[in-house]
Order: sequence, then C-alpha cells, then structure tokens
Amino acid sequence: MKKSRIMIVDDSRVVHSQIKKCLEGEENFEVIDCVQNGDDAIAHYQDLHPDIVTMDIVMPGIDGFATAAQILERDPQARILMVSSLVYDDTIDEAVKIGAKGFVFKPIDKMQLISALQDALEK
Repeated sequence: MKKSRIMIVDDSRVVHSQIKKCLEGEENFEVIDCVQNGDDAIAHYQDLHPDIVTMDIVMPGIDGFATAAQILERDPQARILMVSSLVYDDTIDEAVKIGAKGFVFKPIDKMQLISALQDALEK
C-alpha cells in the first residue's frame, strides 16, 4: 500500500518532532517535508504536491489561514489539516470556511492526529 505523503507546516521545530514521533512506525504515513512559515509552505507544496498538509495557524509572516487559502486557490484538491492550540468556535469555523479538511488540537494526541489524517484523506 502506498504511504500518504505529509508536509508539516509549523514555526515550532518541537511540533515537527512531535508529529514525526506520532507517525513513527505508522505504515500509512510518511513525513516528506517540514517548513516553518507560510511562504516556504506555498513554495514547497508546489514542488512536492504532498497528499496532506498539517498547518499551524499562528506563524510569523503569513498565518496558517492565509497560507491554506493560497494553497487551496492553486490546488482546490489540496488536503489541509489545521493544527493549533487556538481552540475557539470561530477558529474552527474559519478553518472550515477556507476549505480545511479537519482540525487537530495542540498538544497533539497521537490517536486524534492519525484519525484526523485518515478522515482528511477520505474527504
């Protein structure tokens, strides 16, 4: 079975490590790239075309919502999973409005992450 290729977008290298650790040993997922800002996410997405992107919201420069919107504008089939500690109804509503396929709360729980990734891939 082909592994789903994941790009992690978060300004924290700690979060990069946490997500990678959650996916270690998972047969269905492979982390192919980690970037720390929206500009790099947009550029790397165009080069790599990952199956799914985990996207932080609060980052320096372009925030995660604007980054996701730009990626989705260029590739309406993109699967973006928002990952944030901003657990508010309006944050989740905004994620849905821009076209995100799901939302994972920080601190990251392995089972929640894997479930959200699987759901996003099925949508």
